[in-house]
Amino acid sequence: MIKGIVTKSTGSWYNVRIANGDIIKSRIAGKIKLDGLKLTNPIAVGDEVSIEMEDSDEIRGIIKAISLRKNYIVRQSPRKKHQLHFLASNVDQVLLIVTMRDPNLKVGFIDRFLIMTEPYSIPAIIVFNKSDIYTKKDVLYFEELKDIYTKIGHHVIKASSVTKEGLTEVQSFLKDKTTLIAGQSGVGKSTLVNAVEPTLTLRTEEISEFSGKGQHTTTFAEMFDLSFGGRIIDTPGIKTLAFSHLEVMDIAHNFREFFAIADQCKFANCTHRNEPKCAIKNAVEIGEISHIRYQNYLGLLEEVEDQNYWERHTDI
Repeated sequence: MIKGIVTKSTGSWYNVRIANGDIIKSRIAGKIKLDGLKLTNPIAVGDEVSIEMEDSDEIRGIIKAISLRKNYIVRQSPRKKHQLHFLASNVDQVLLIVTMRDPNLKVGFIDRFLIMTEPYSIPAIIVFNKSDIYTKKDVLYFEELKDIYTKIGHHVIKASSVTKEGLTEVQSFLKDKTTLIAGQSGVGKSTLVNAVEPTLTLRTEEISEFSGKGQHTTTFAEMFDLSFGGRIIDTPGIKTLAFSHLEVMDIAHNFREFFAIADQCKFANCTHRNEPKCAIKNAVEIGEISHIRYQNYLGLLEEVEDQNYWERHTDI
């Protein structure tokens, strides 16, 4: 068998790059599962696979095996709520791109996205893009959010493909790493990547004049080599994130600053809401934990509980 790495996922077919640089269009042999989870796509960009060449006139392969993954990132499928969608595997870090405006920032999205990277302790660099159009109020809010996320261990960068602010810093983080590039539709993800790596020409789109929201430009996840060293995995713009596959304690354990002091709570299964002698609520009150993060946490708990309730009562 021939070993290679998946560089593009297009649904039922996968591009596999082998050692000599050739790309072999390949399909899956049989059913492949991920830790018993129901997946819309059981193989992700970044997977190391073993293929056999098909006995046909065309140069095509059959994926026979997947090497052990060091990590992976999944999200609830936007179309099939009972299934998960593979974003990528074997990544060194994530570059999460957001913006204060055009479209306006929904700060809860940052915490929702981090729920997907925390289980494997995948570093997340948060890039606030389009800084050239920020108002003074936007800059003040950015500084507040930068303080919140740097305190819990994330790198935060203010960037613009127009003024070139932050591009050198972004490039330094990407160098010699495999990085998942993610963000909501319309945040300028492709434009920023093209500015950092001019050899790439990722397709870009403007904000929809009708809805004021971003439009999808990337259809499938795809890996690209960087001229200065490293690889990126470009992913479709994310419009919404849901977590029907998670439980309340999954959320609690993946807010890293909560988990760090949760053993100081009176109850081992404390959800940090109404329980007495809760270390997290106390930390919020005295300013050691961000009130913004705490409110986003409470919103996620409520959402997960509501989804789980309706899952249990669908037959009523």
